[in-house]
Amino acid sequence: MKRMVRWQRMWNDDDGNSWLDRPVQIIASVLSFFYGLAVSLRNWLYDGKILKEFIFSCPVVSIGNITVGGTGKTPCAILLTRLLKDCGYRPAVISRGYGGRSKKAVNIVCDGRNILMSSDMAGDEPVLIARSLKDVPVITGARRKLTGQAAIRLFGADLLICDDAMQHRQIHRDVNLVLMDAGDLNKKPHLLPRGKFREPVAHLRRADAIILTRTNEIPPGDGESAPLIALGNLPVFRSIHQPKVLVRADNGGEKPLSELQHKKVHAFCGIANPRSFEKALQASGAQSVTCDIFPDHHRYTAGEMEKIISRFRRSGADLLITTEKDGVRLNGLDEFLDTIYVLKMEMEIIPDAEPLKNFILRRVTNRQKHKQEG
Repeated sequence: MKRMVRWQRMWNDDDGNSWLDRPVQIIASVLSFFYGLAVSLRNWLYDGKILKEFIFSCPVVSIGNITVGGTGKTPCAILLTRLLKDCGYRPAVISRGYGGRSKKAVNIVCDGRNILMSSDMAGDEPVLIARSLKDVPVITGARRKLTGQAAIRLFGADLLICDDAMQHRQIHRDVNLVLMDAGDLNKKPHLLPRGKFREPVAHLRRADAIILTRTNEIPPGDGESAPLIALGNLPVFRSIHQPKVLVRADNGGEKPLSELQHKKVHAFCGIANPRSFEKALQASGAQSVTCDIFPDHHRYTAGEMEKIISRFRRSGADLLITTEKDGVRLNGLDEFLDTIYVLKMEMEIIPDAEPLKNFILRRVTNRQKHKQEG
């Protein structure tokens, strides 16, 4: 983990950077320049209609970001799918399925009734979405054109939720939502590999709206005047990630969040933003939190789980807790599950989701109206 922490420091230009980091920063800056040229050229080709976007027969809502790491796309996909399903749509979620081992062009993770694939084949995020929604088809594959067509043909989907698709420009989207972690607002927007930005901030103009995530993790008013927010005069919606309940990993029951009050917690996670997970536990009342941190999308072995549980017992902690994303990656580790609790969290739009829902519905309705007129 020391290497990961050092990269985070360099990305954030922390004062703690050592003189040994400077040559790496310089090399990374040069690579970032060429990376930025390639990204800008690709976007120019799409903007100029030289490269064509595929247009589906139904509306598409895209959820994406311009930074690497956990901005909360998966909870957002779950939230928006529920909102739009409640409005009478038959949505399907399509995702690339990052981390999944399946090489098929189209993978039916969930058919709207049953979950058909494990996380190691489909990827942890699609399986988490399928577990959370259950009655909504979830399909993965590298080419969204093919997965979207399958959702329409096989399940009669009349609206597609496209997860992690800001940079996937092969398909046309009717609503292009970009998530920004509130904690990143005032950071220098260095491009990969010098920083964590996937593309220049000027490209935010492609978005229809910004959703700020984890706004409860920054001081009130912090970031309000950040240039990223002012760019393009885009609508901005604010959200929080709210802990809901503790669920035993073997589905052996639930504990209310009040069980965390004044408790010592030992946690483990392999996510892009582990600090946010620790903050959520502390905000829920945990007296102290120690955390074993692994790389994002990490798949645990039995030996690693034995070490985690051994450290948990030696620490004298009251509870061993992980994230929902990590929970779906514990397949084949059944002997450990009765010791582990999963913290379930949900995204909430503040002060309420109605303005965001209406914004999306207006754009979707306009698409359908233009189609009828055409």
